[in-house]
Amino acid sequence: MDHKRIALITGANQGVGFQVAKELAADGVTVLIGSRNLKRGEDAAREIGTGAIAIHLDVTDRTSIAKAAERIETEFGRLDLLVNNAGISNTKQEQLDLSLMDYAALCGPSVASLDEMRVVWDTNVFGALAVYQATLPLLRKGKDARVVIVGSSLGSMARNADPECYHRPFYSPVYAASKTALSAVALSIMIELETTDIKVNLVSPGFTSTKLNRFEGVESLEDGSREVVRVARFGPDDPSGTYTEWENAEVPW
Repeated sequence: MDHKRIALITGANQGVGFQVAKELAADGVTVLIGSRNLKRGEDAAREIGTGAIAIHLDVTDRTSIAKAAERIETEFGRLDLLVNNAGISNTKQEQLDLSLMDYAALCGPSVASLDEMRVVWDTNVFGALAVYQATLPLLRKGKDARVVIVGSSLGSMARNADPECYHRPFYSPVYAASKTALSAVALSIMIELETTDIKVNLVSPGFTSTKLNRFEGVESLEDGSREVVRVARFGPDDPSGTYTEWENAEVPW
């Protein structure tokens, strides 16, 4: 079967990942819906329709990652686009029924749970790197291959160092700093691949109303996902090494 483009999106059964998958599938891309829960991935693939295929992928499980890469190799022989999107903000906010502001009060450096921090970083940082490592051989076989990493401007050290930054009170070691670390991982990948044909972009979605923030975000799923979709649609002549938010606005590292 001739596939126009093969894309893997992690955490694509909901939120920004789902919206990106939906729009890329509408473009004719074969989209692999990476989902920790396969049933939810299959439900998302059915909702999207033609071009969407569910694939079991838990970014915190090395065996799951390896099996997903093996399946892609067997069924498609390559990967043209990796959208490293999977992420979590916490494990306790919903359980404790707290607002974002109330939860932030529990995440300051003097009181943050190290166990909570490890769980969040395992998905947001180590998981993203593990998926990149496992899929790089497939990307090397891809056509105009590209890696899109979904970060957050909340992790920008330059912005948070400014006392006037509106999201400065939310900068904590748990979620926000995990996005700072992810930016560092993204930069290291950019440097590693800058002499190759594989391009890399870091993108911040908007403050989107998703389960990640208990739907306290102010932007719709469609609007909040716009920059990720725009960059995921990049072709061979579009840039690499960028860190942007909507629309093509540079985010300071």
